[in-house]
Amino acid sequence: MKVILASDHGGIHLSKEIASLMEEMGIEYEDTGCKCADSVDYPDYGIPAAERVASGEFDRGILICGTGIGMSIAANKVKGIRAALVHDVFSAKATRAHNDSNMLTMGERVVGPGLAREIAKAWLETEFEGGRHANRVGKLTEYEGK
Repeated sequence: MKVILASDHGGIHLSKEIASLMEEMGIEYEDTGCKCADSVDYPDYGIPAAERVASGEFDRGILICGTGIGMSIAANKVKGIRAALVHDVFSAKATRAHNDSNMLTMGERVVGPGLAREIAKAWLETEFEGGRHANRVGKLTEYEGK
């Protein structure tokens, strides 16, 4: 699995935690996020990362900002992206198993580093169940093609 990681200024600390987790898990990743505390615009980081997932260059992506909301909105503007804003482990597993989410967004001001690591680990380890869920995801893909 190859993962792209990006954050704006509001997610730089949590982004480091997630990078560390992926190194521990042996997951190949690229961090394209902001490296400064100066205010930046989340679409400038979220959209390019989402485009690289949508193109197939990366299997999945993790985006972090202050709340996770802005990054989620930005990523979901890109055709082929199913970004899920997640702040608990149950939802992290469910969005992979049922929605085949290909991007995870979190908020540094919402979840602490320990919980964020648990969320990301669960999301990275959970596979899409397919079955009845594949039909539902297929309807989203079909709608995007219109």
